[in-house]
Amino acid sequence: RLFAHWEAVASTHRVSLPRDMAGPIAQMARHRHARQPVPYVSLSQHGKCEEAAYEERRYPAGKWACVTMGEPMYEQSISMSFMKLMRYICKENSVGCHLGMTVPVLNEIHLTKEGTELEREVLTAYYLPGEFQQNPPVPMDPEIHITERAPLRVITRVFYGMTTEETILREISLFWELLGSTDAVLRGTYIVASYENPSIPQRRNEIWFICQA
Repeated sequence: RLFAHWEAVASTHRVSLPRDMAGPIAQMARHRHARQPVPYVSLSQHGKCEEAAYEERRYPAGKWACVTMGEPMYEQSISMSFMKLMRYICKENSVGCHLGMTVPVLNEIHLTKEGTELEREVLTAYYLPGEFQQNPPVPMDPEIHITERAPLRVITRVFYGMTTEETILREISLFWELLGSTDAVLRGTYIVASYENPSIPQRRNEIWFICQA
C-alpha cells in the first residue's frame, strides 16, 4: 500500500517508481520523525506584523551528498536525484546502515540568460548528519558525490505547495519585487530548499537568494 501511494505521487512528477525503491520508502517511513535540521545562524529577519517576509542566514561549511540530473522537467530531475539519495541514505553506502534524514534538501538551479526558463541541470544536495561529517560513508552509486560545500550566506523566503518550473520562476520574481534592486545577491543561480516529502500538497519550501561573497 505504501509503495502504491508513492507510485501515484511519482506519476504526478512524470516519473515511474522502480520496484527496488520499496525498501528505502519503508525505511524512510519508519524514521520519518527523526529528521535533523541543517545547522545555521539567523542573521536578520525582515517583515511586517510579526510575520517574517524573508530572513538572512549563514550556513557553515559542511559535507553534502550531491547528485546532478538534467531531465526534461524540473520535478523529474529532483525526483530521480532524490531516489538515488534515498538509496544512499537507507543502505547503499560503505557502512551499510540507515544514515538518518536531514532537512532541508537543497536543489540548486540556474536560469537561462534570458531569465525566463530554468536550465535543465539541477544539483540536489543532502547534508550528512553530524556523526558522519568527519568521515562520510562512501556511496555505492558513482553518480553521488560527497562534496565539502563552502560556508553560505543566503536570503530566504518561504512558500508552500508544488515546486514546478512555473511556481519557482514565479517565486523568484516575487522575491525580487520584495527585495528591490540590489547587487548583494547573485542573479541566475538560486536554491530551492525542500522541507517535506512530495506527497504533502501544501509542503513547505524556501527560495534562497545567494549572497555575493
